[in-house]
Amino acid sequence: MTSADLDTQRATETHPDGVSEGFLSWFADRTRAAACQVTRTPLSDLRGWSLDAVTGNLTHHSGRFFAIEGLHVRTSYGQVPEWSQPIINQPEIGILGLLVKTVDGVPFGLVQAKMEPGNFNSVQLSPTVQATRSNYTRVHRGDRTKYLEHFTHPRAGTVVADVLQSEQGSWFLHKRNRNMIVQVDDSVPAADGHRWIPLDELRSLLRIDGLVNMDIRTVLSCLPASFFAAQDRHRTDGMASALARSISGDGTPLHSAETVLSWFTAAKSRHELAVRRVPLRALPGWRNTPEEIVHDDGQHFSIIGVSVRTNDREVGEWHQPLIYPSGRGLVTFLVKDIDGVAHLLVNARYQAGLLDAMEMGPTVQCNPGNYSGPGPRFLDYVRQVPAERILYDTILAEEGGRFYHSQNRYLLVDAGDDVPIEVPEEFCWVTAHQLTGLLRHGYYVNVEARSLLACLHSLW
Repeated sequence: MTSADLDTQRATETHPDGVSEGFLSWFADRTRAAACQVTRTPLSDLRGWSLDAVTGNLTHHSGRFFAIEGLHVRTSYGQVPEWSQPIINQPEIGILGLLVKTVDGVPFGLVQAKMEPGNFNSVQLSPTVQATRSNYTRVHRGDRTKYLEHFTHPRAGTVVADVLQSEQGSWFLHKRNRNMIVQVDDSVPAADGHRWIPLDELRSLLRIDGLVNMDIRTVLSCLPASFFAAQDRHRTDGMASALARSISGDGTPLHSAETVLSWFTAAKSRHELAVRRVPLRALPGWRNTPEEIVHDDGQHFSIIGVSVRTNDREVGEWHQPLIYPSGRGLVTFLVKDIDGVAHLLVNARYQAGLLDAMEMGPTVQCNPGNYSGPGPRFLDYVRQVPAERILYDTILAEEGGRFYHSQNRYLLVDAGDDVPIEVPEEFCWVTAHQLTGLLRHGYYVNVEARSLLACLHSLW
């Protein structure tokens, strides 16, 4: 079965249960009001950016924001032992922050409808604050970031979560963002472009293609399960109660927390990964043209330029490079009911750009179009799985501020008895509660797995 065949199985919900007409009307109004024009522009014509005469690296004249550089990788992990690639070097730490409040026992989150130049649909739902350090310190000389003070100077006792987390390790070099959730009282109003919505409704919105952006998904994954009542809204079979136990921490996990950490430490110690920054110019396997930087085989991704005009950002016009992936990716957790508790099959994954080299990722995380031969473990199984075994199936976008039309199909698949408890050494069955516990610390769970963990909550 091909990826195209897999796509024919999709049966998404246009308006899932729990999504109000009020929200849909507000979001449609915001989308119509956000005028945006994104035009492909040759890299050599990007205003404010230049290709270094010696290295070929693409940098901003301010020396801030980010740069496109070259990377050379050697590893004993995976199917490819050595390669070179462009990568985004963005050393500064941004803020992804969500304000929450409780009204009559109901938790709410403050979201915004935000335009990003790489979004395939222009406007998506984002957290209260989504800003790089260069942006919120106003290097661009634009408007200030709304609500920033709640995250840079939170009052004592209001911080629900505050942790540095990685982003896409295949495309970013050591990129980190501060994922924060801060609780406020009812005196904080929703500014223009923002809206307070129940967190239950926000979870339901995760079932709509291309609506909830990556940044709010990673923040939601850090939200303690205690914020939600253990109610099943979408499923009535045995998996529903198994998922509830998995999230709440009820029941006995297959492995203790100490065993999971020992497995992960052993996996990190088993292989070598040597990464060094190299000039972008004449990068082996890549072609540099005035228009773009593209791989010789046309796969993987390219570096393109865009010019942007909008009425919906702190700055009305700018130019920038973006990573443009060659096709849609596939991100999947296999789920297995083990003694009444749902377990997720995590994969210890090396990625060249991760600060700590390896993090726990989904069972399958790849672009199937990049494989002419055998693909990663469990990819064929996911491609052939019957539709009735798919618990969650939604196409979601990745970071629209750095990636152009980047989409992944996110799946949660009930593996039943097809996949045994005994799995290859780079895999481990863990509960959702165990993963959530690891998110109190940085660099354990990668951004794709965090997105799927947030999506899992939408099954309630």
